[in-house]
Amino acid sequence: MLSTWDPHLHALRPATVLPPSGWAHLAQPTGDELAALVASGVPRAFVDHALDRDEVPRVDRDDGHLLVILRVPLATPTETLPFRTTTVAVFVGGPCLVTLSREPLDLSEGLPHGAVAPEAPNRFLLQLVALAAARFQSCLRSIERDVDRLEDALQASLRNREVLELLKYQKALVHFTTGLSGNEILLSRLQRDPRLGITPADTELLEDVQVELRQAIEVTRIAGDILSQMMDAFASIISNNLNVVMKVLTSLTILLSVPTLLASFYGMNVPLPMQHHPLAFGALVGLSVLASLGLMVIFMRRRWL
Repeated sequence: MLSTWDPHLHALRPATVLPPSGWAHLAQPTGDELAALVASGVPRAFVDHALDRDEVPRVDRDDGHLLVILRVPLATPTETLPFRTTTVAVFVGGPCLVTLSREPLDLSEGLPHGAVAPEAPNRFLLQLVALAAARFQSCLRSIERDVDRLEDALQASLRNREVLELLKYQKALVHFTTGLSGNEILLSRLQRDPRLGITPADTELLEDVQVELRQAIEVTRIAGDILSQMMDAFASIISNNLNVVMKVLTSLTILLSVPTLLASFYGMNVPLPMQHHPLAFGALVGLSVLASLGLMVIFMRRRWL
């Protein structure tokens, strides 16, 4: 789907053709849209790299065109993992700035006013890296809320379902760590490459982007460490909960075995004490109750129940 930047609305709006200037964004592009992009002068190899789901963040230049690829987080509740990362490619050098993503991403949400300026693509690239870092942190907050919910459920759980859910979030954090590390390397290359036009006037913005990116990396690292420790702890909790249930069931089995044993004795076809006494049944029931109560007191004192 093709959309173009409207500076008055400060948002992307649907379009049918690439504009002669400004910013165009292709999300889940069709074959015709990709053909139009190649016809505008963007090298076909750049388009193929941009569509690669596993492409790492990097900078490439060919025939006056610049390709910048970074990774951004993506919520995927319908897939195996609740969150993962995807690529966003920026093409610089044509009549307009063009961004391309395999997924339906709205990159305009969160961009500050004045970020989109075709005559200064360096600032747009820096703002885009900052936007990716902010979205990483937003997804991390969502993961934290979901993990807190699973933590409450795990305290009384006897199943592995909650632990497996935590494992999914741990895998998502691995994707986040890899994506953020790649974006950090990309930012360093943007800073060092004189062809990208990072001027001294962009120093303050560059420092802000570096802070946002380092904060996202640190939060991801801390969240991963905490989640790893939580999984170990909750695996022990589930095992302990199961042991408690088995202990209670074993104790109840022993308590119920006493009346069964006494009843088995008096069910034998041999002469037994008081077998003809009219109160024999009541005495047998009373003896069974007293024996079970005695065992219960012993179990409770030993904290077996």
